[in-house]
Amino acid sequence: MWERAGEVYKDNFPEATFFPGRLEDHKLSELKKQLGTIDLILASPECTNHSPARGNKPRCEKSKETAFQVTRFAKTLKPRWIVIENVISMRKWTRYGEFIEAFGGLGYKTRALTIKASDLGVATSRRRLFVLCDREADPPMIEPPPETPLKTAREIVDLNGTYRYSPLKKRGRAKATLERAERGMAVLGRKEPFLLVYYGSDAAGGWQSLDVPLRTITTVDRFALVKPRGGGHCMRMLQPPELKAAMGMPEGFQFKHGGTRRNKIHMIGNAVCPHVMETMVGAVKRNG
Repeated sequence: MWERAGEVYKDNFPEATFFPGRLEDHKLSELKKQLGTIDLILASPECTNHSPARGNKPRCEKSKETAFQVTRFAKTLKPRWIVIENVISMRKWTRYGEFIEAFGGLGYKTRALTIKASDLGVATSRRRLFVLCDREADPPMIEPPPETPLKTAREIVDLNGTYRYSPLKKRGRAKATLERAERGMAVLGRKEPFLLVYYGSDAAGGWQSLDVPLRTITTVDRFALVKPRGGGHCMRMLQPPELKAAMGMPEGFQFKHGGTRRNKIHMIGNAVCPHVMETMVGAVKRNG
């Protein structure tokens, strides 16, 4: 649906065939002729209208129903496995039960899991719903490996002055931003760098330590780094390379055609943590 995201995908996976446009508009009989036999579908149906980040804004049921495109594709392409990713609140959707039952009608056994990326060694606490589907075996239960080292925000944030800062207390700075910063300093002291939840609501005081995983990355600028400088503090927003690292994207993943900084952040926030998806796919493959 987004041409620029398609260009970035092709930059990183030149061997892949990319089909732009709405899922509803693709003729699956023609697609099957072109693709042949496939083993796996990875699906991330539209999540915005399921997400609590939408607050009290109206929800679009038609948009939610695009999830049933997964069953439409599965019915024609008949892969052995399907891995579906979405926000956890998708489970509250009035048609969620119907959605899961549809896979049973196609001969799939299913298992729904809530996975926290940081439990798998990724530097973000992002929690997501994964629905594993298998035609031949019960999908496995996936538990975090014992003694997985906790990867923290400090490991992905650049504290070395690579990026430009501005004074924390400057004309026009929002009162709420300064209040969040003061709450962080009240806990950590005035000599310790920390992160502000600069955009969006936050029930944890609007700040976080660098010594825990980064909270969920969204499609907009959300996090600012605050650190002491001179007699006061300075701040800057986290940058795409830092957010990319927090999501566990490989260093070689490129945004050559990613466009603006805002575009890149949108793509990163809209992505799936690669290591988490790798874990899901590896588990269902080993299961068979």
